[in-house]
Amino acid sequence: MASDTEPLHERHSVKYEPGTSPLSSHEVGQLLEQVDGWTVEDSDGHMRLTKRIKFKGFLPAVDFVTKIAPIAEAEGHHPDLEVGYGYVTVHLFTHAANGLTDNDFILAAKIDRLLTKS
Repeated sequence: MASDTEPLHERHSVKYEPGTSPLSSHEVGQLLEQVDGWTVEDSDGHMRLTKRIKFKGFLPAVDFVTKIAPIAEAEGHHPDLEVGYGYVTVHLFTHAANGLTDNDFILAAKIDRLLTKS
């Protein structure tokens, strides 16, 4: 885990090798306090970070996805996105760890920053 003093949105994702251990429940709880409105859920036997963001209409939702895409690409960490009329649901987890890592919270914080700039 990188420096706890550096805000998540200023940190960068790292490449994890398959078999990497996911964060403990305690670590997840600590990092969850640093992101806004995200929840942790079980999905197919692993934990994932999820946030549903509401918009007024379809195009603002699609527009938001186009803002997430270059950040995810630059971080080398790609969310699962569901887009519909008036919403985007973002799901994050690290495949190599089959669960949550710092990368998920780093990208969540960067997505939160997009919302504050909108």
